[in-house]
Amino acid sequence: MTSTPLKIAIRGAGITGLWQALTLTRRGHQVILAERSAEPFADACSPYAGAMLAPRCEEESAEAMIRELGERGIALWKETYPGLVAQGSLVVAPSRDRSLLDRFERMTEGAGRLDAAALAELEPGLAPRFGTALYYAGEAHLNPGAALAFLLGKVQEAGVAVQFGMETIPQGADLVVDCRGLAAKDGLPTLRGVRGERIVVRAPEIAIQRPVRLLHPRFPLYLVPWGDGLYMVGATAIEREDGGPVTLRSALELLSAAYVLDPAFGEAEILALGAGVRPAFSDNRPRIIPLNGYIYVNGLYRHGFLLAPVMAELVADYLETGATNPEVFVADPAQR
Repeated sequence: MTSTPLKIAIRGAGITGLWQALTLTRRGHQVILAERSAEPFADACSPYAGAMLAPRCEEESAEAMIRELGERGIALWKETYPGLVAQGSLVVAPSRDRSLLDRFERMTEGAGRLDAAALAELEPGLAPRFGTALYYAGEAHLNPGAALAFLLGKVQEAGVAVQFGMETIPQGADLVVDCRGLAAKDGLPTLRGVRGERIVVRAPEIAIQRPVRLLHPRFPLYLVPWGDGLYMVGATAIEREDGGPVTLRSALELLSAAYVLDPAFGEAEILALGAGVRPAFSDNRPRIIPLNGYIYVNGLYRHGFLLAPVMAELVADYLETGATNPEVFVADPAQR
């Protein structure tokens, strides 16, 4: 706890490191941001994110603390990033799988149940195939590539010294904040990687405006519109730590599910296939681990864009007041 500005070195310039750099600089600290890759985001999993800011939808499989932190995360994005699209999100299921939609509604809060007419008002292209949907009005999304470039620019404008191609810890820092994701496994041995594969397509004839989650017993899918006819189709969750090319099986499953969502995707152009490896602990909860002069911020799992802003705010508050959120902070290194 200190009221004196610190010289802080941040390791890792993905979504977590960028938010830490921006927030800590705005709080008056002198920040160096060190990234091991020679080019921005070359080694980060952040560009492969879905970047759906969907704390209510995440209640279906995540603990309540993800929703609580995520709602604050959306507020911070709104204050910072003009490219945020806050039009809510939708969840649909084929009529034969309506029980999956009913279960999703029971597992989450804040959904509006839409009939066919209400769905047609929001997303006319979905109404012919889905007679009902769940609508989460408070959720948002963004294009991860554009958001990362924006944040990097804001960090540099704020005076952060950004150093690419730097593997070692910068010398002379009062504090190091480690945001390296899976690369921090050298100090966090219980960290694991969860591979996520995604496909980017161009389908200018489709006019979906909001993220859509398709519930399906075999091929669940989410679709995120990036504007200008671009859509991200994702995403698998595979317990593997390699970021190699997309597998044939995953590509078939994702593209088949997109076709179920709208057969017009059969004519879409495939622009990119890629995979990122998301860092997670065994319980999939994010961690802030303060040690002597060193703070790990890690384990954001599939919630990186949602939680990165609020994790940065929590670290900044901790440095100023000593406040710790018991849901996030882990004081005992044995609990990493």
